[in-house]
Amino acid sequence: MPAQVWFADLRSGSRENMFDKLRRLLASTGLQQIVAPGDLAAVKLHFGEKGGHAYVRPVFIREIVVQIKQAGGKPFLTDSNTLYPGQRKEAVSALSCGIQNGFAYAVVDAPLIMSDGLRGSSSKRVPVAGKILSSADIGLEILEADILIAVSHFKCHELTGFGGAIKNLGMGCSSREGKLEQHSSVAPKVAEDFCNLCHACLQACAHDAISFMEASAQIDPDRCVGCSRCITICQQQAIQIQWNEAADNVMRKMAEYALAAVSGKKGKQLYVNFITQVSPSCDCYGHSDAAIVPDIGILASTDPVALDQACADLVNQAQGLPGTALESGHEPGGDKFRGVHPAINWEVTLGHGEKIGLGNREYVLNNLEPEKDRW
Repeated sequence: MPAQVWFADLRSGSRENMFDKLRRLLASTGLQQIVAPGDLAAVKLHFGEKGGHAYVRPVFIREIVVQIKQAGGKPFLTDSNTLYPGQRKEAVSALSCGIQNGFAYAVVDAPLIMSDGLRGSSSKRVPVAGKILSSADIGLEILEADILIAVSHFKCHELTGFGGAIKNLGMGCSSREGKLEQHSSVAPKVAEDFCNLCHACLQACAHDAISFMEASAQIDPDRCVGCSRCITICQQQAIQIQWNEAADNVMRKMAEYALAAVSGKKGKQLYVNFITQVSPSCDCYGHSDAAIVPDIGILASTDPVALDQACADLVNQAQGLPGTALESGHEPGGDKFRGVHPAINWEVTLGHGEKIGLGNREYVLNNLEPEKDRW
């Protein structure tokens, strides 16, 4: 049976602005039925990287928060620590970055709580009926929340072709160990030229996987469990991820992690995608390149696979913009994602998500009818 996806375009007027439309969109997808009085509602989003600007605007997040509160829920905004040693590698820096990007309490009217703790290790292994994985390491606050509402900026991505609801769930709700498991099948390595023999990694490792030679630290791959604590504790960035996993496999693992993230939340999940500023790469970069298509609208569904499929279809149906990173597929119907990242088979995520029961690629797109006398 096709999933229901709701779509609101970006037209507005004096009688109905975009916040009014977002409110109606949430009502159409059944937010009032999802939220029960007292429910702790995790609003999973991407706080954005310092220097970027394409992430979902905080004022829209505030409207979602308001609607959850009116239904009796207790919302909090959440994101997870990054795997790579950048601006958001631990909670202090990540929350500071989020506040600087506009997600302060005074703006969004909700607290910010990292989903995986101070250093990305507050997590729990949960079973998952995957084709590759039997369990996944998910941030504890995601698992303990009563409701999960994923709000995603739909854009291109250099590894998965596109990033939307499934990536926000699978990569965004996993711990640092989970992110490493999705990206790599081998232990991190030490770049000897950067190691200053400070021994911080030795103290951080709980599995006796690190020893010191005369020139640098060494990681024993047989003892390493992939928790990745050493990666972020190293101030010299000498401990580096081996990004050896093939893109197709990353996408499959990501879909299985998404399935784990929503475990136990049947009927208590909602997904909202903003197809605005469709940038050619991930929001984890410290910049946002020009959009490859015009802004399209906001979509919502209780099915993450159907939602991402609908968003991908709308992006591909759009006219590509000249003078951007889009090198082919400019015509309506052209493959915009391969037009930016030609080597990536982006449909893998959707196909695998459907195969494991995360959702349905078939959907019915319901256009939100304009309010009467909008103008």
